[in-house]
Order: sequence, then structure tokens, then C-alpha cells
Amino acid sequence: MSFYIGLDTSNYTTSAAAFDAATGALWQVKQLLPVKAGELGLRQSDAVFHHVKQLPELLEQLFAQTGVVTLDAFGVSDRPMEAEGSYMPCFLTGEGTARSLAAASGKPLYRFTHQQGHVMAALYGADMLSLRHKPFLAFHVSGGTTEALLVKPHAETVISCISVARSLDLKAGQLIDRVGGLLGLPFPAGSALDKLSLQTDMVCSPKPSMEGACCHLSGVENQCRRLLNDGASPAEVARFCLLSIQAALVSMTEQLLMQYGDLPVVYAGGVMSNTLLRSALQAKFNGLFAPPAFSADNAAGVAVLTALRAGGEV
Repeated sequence: MSFYIGLDTSNYTTSAAAFDAATGALWQVKQLLPVKAGELGLRQSDAVFHHVKQLPELLEQLFAQTGVVTLDAFGVSDRPMEAEGSYMPCFLTGEGTARSLAAASGKPLYRFTHQQGHVMAALYGADMLSLRHKPFLAFHVSGGTTEALLVKPHAETVISCISVARSLDLKAGQLIDRVGGLLGLPFPAGSALDKLSLQTDMVCSPKPSMEGACCHLSGVENQCRRLLNDGASPAEVARFCLLSIQAALVSMTEQLLMQYGDLPVVYAGGVMSNTLLRSALQAKFNGLFAPPAFSADNAAGVAVLTALRAGGEV
């Protein structure tokens, strides 16, 4: 067996994965960082502390599950995205652990971005790894990012993810968590808001606020607050929030397809596990989605990238 280990210590999830390039089998373990009730996030210092505590425990679980004896290479996400100055302290935890494991074992270490990991996890989960050989569009939609990427093959990092459009203010995941907080839902609010939105069949067509192919989402929070104050049910507010995000993503996708041609479109990131969004974007654009386990933050994509970078047959 050819085992490749991936680590990812993002803002809200500690994760580790092992990929067997010979069989395509993948194991992953992950744990959300604890956020106190009523709070909508973590300070970076607290995130680093929790990663330091959780990562060794998860690696113990991973190695026990896989029975790994020999490891071929290590991979880690060391920064959020491919952009000058892209940096977040929480990624130092995973990078430091990966460096130590690689040094102790004498095996190679490869570095990727958190964003590249998300895109590759989506390709693996959708059984579309072959797509990495040609250009395609990918959306990374999460608590920290609402971004459209032009993805191309790359010799050093397997794929290159270049931002071509984004939210110019609030990110989709931030909007979901803020509206969830407004409705008294636990943080992170994605799963609960998803379920709540399905409790109504309210029909509405929010108009997205666009600037070229980029969007603005900050106004949606105020609209949701107004709806609730005017007597709308929590389910209706949840549905309006998600349909507003859907409208923005549809407009972004349409404009980018006109600009770059009829490319495949991959939707990645935790927000893209939402029921309404997946259904609409699959139907309208034949969009490719990963199962929810590979949509939220995970180290699976980093493990697969590591195998491909090291020359493992996948």
C-alpha cells in the first residue's frame, strides 16, 4: 500500500486524512473547534490552542483505523489561498506537525493551500479526479470565503486556483451564521438553517447585488432582520437567506461562463452542502458537488494532492 497523509488546521476544523493511491481508499478524521454558546467565531489564538490539543488525538485515531505501517509522503495546507500575503496563524499547527512527521520519517513534505484542498476533495468526492487535467471553474463557498476560481493543471501543486470573482463584503458562511444567530440557532448554523429552510415552501426571487461577476451579500442580513421583525416565520427567514445566496451564485456562474466559455463547474466548501443550493446549481449548470463529508473543511483533498504530487498512481 502507498499511504499519503494530509493535514488541515483551518479556522473551525482540525482534520487529518490518509489516502491509499493504489486502491483509491481514503480515511479521514476531523473535529470542529469548540465555540462558546452565543458566540459567532473564535480568536486565532484560541483556534491555534484547540488545534494543538486536537491534532495529536486525531492522528492517533487515523493511524489506528488504517493500520498504516509505511508512509510515502506528507501534505499540509499552510495558508488559505494562492494570494500574496495569504496567511492565518491556525495553519501553523498543521504545518509544524507535518514538518515534524516528515523530518522524523525522512519522507517528503508538500505544501498546498486550504482552497486547493477543498477543490481536490470535491473532485475526489464527485469521482471526477480526471478533471484536474484541464481548466474548469470552481466555487469555494464557506465561512471565510465566497470565491470563484479558474482552476488549471499545475506542475508543482497539481492544480492552480486563481480567483476570478468573489463576494466584496460578507461571505456566504458568515451570512448564514449571522442569520442563524438572529434565529437562535447554534454556531455554526449551516446544518440547522438548512433544515429550517425546508419547513416552508415559500416562493421568492431575491435580486442579487452584483458588481460585474462579484457579489455583495451584506444587505441580505438586514433584509432577513426586517422580515423577522415584520412577522415572517423563522423558516421563511432561513429560506430567504439561502435563496439570496443562491441568486448571487447563479449570477456569478452565468457571468463567468460567458467570460470563460462552457467550462465544467465545481462547487466546494461547507456552504455547498446545503440542500437548496445543491439542487438549484446542479439543475441549472450541471454543477459537480462532493458528498457533504468532502464539502466541509477536511484534509481529504490535501491527502489526494499529496499522492498526485508525489507521483502516486491514482
